[in-house]
Amino acid sequence: MSSRTRLTAAERRAQLVDVGRAVFAQRGYEATSVEEIAERAKVSKPIVYEHFGGKEGLYAVIVDREMEYVIRRISEAITTGTPRERVEHAAFAFLAYVRDHPDGFAILAHDTPLNSPSTGMASLLTDVAKRVGAVFAASFKAAGYDARSAPIYAHALVGMVTFVGRWWTEIRKPSIEEVASHVAALAWMGLRHLPKRPTRGRPSARPRPTDD
Repeated sequence: MSSRTRLTAAERRAQLVDVGRAVFAQRGYEATSVEEIAERAKVSKPIVYEHFGGKEGLYAVIVDREMEYVIRRISEAITTGTPRERVEHAAFAFLAYVRDHPDGFAILAHDTPLNSPSTGMASLLTDVAKRVGAVFAASFKAAGYDARSAPIYAHALVGMVTFVGRWWTEIRKPSIEEVASHVAALAWMGLRHLPKRPTRGRPSARPRPTDD
């Protein structure tokens, strides 16, 4: 008689999600196979299909959970504090996710299925920028600025933090607390001195060509 404990359906799904997250993070979507996921989970391929309908279904569940987690953390981080503190909280929340959930971040940053354009990093950043943009809009309105420009600055901040996060994963220093402070300082100094109607700087005069 086998001494192995039989997992419930919920436990099996959780196991497959954990195994799938690790494989997708390591290989990316296209290079991952149901065979490898099943082998690592020590189950047959039909079990994976039974729970998720295949590789794409499992991937979608993992990405949705990662996105929901990141958005919730950032949304909670920007609910209190001064405008500058909220900018720093948002940067720190995202960078803490990069540090604490490297597999999840790797999945979001990896390639995505060609027929699923709404998954992955692009979709996540759009949603996060909307949340941050709402905070910016309120601050802009209170300061007498055009709140309609808030999404521009929100997307700029989110994009900046994302690329800094990718850079940080390669060297793992300095601490994310220090990195978040630098990012927030850069963003805040720009916002603090933001003109109410930004215009392009006048290009420097160029010398006219002379005939030889």
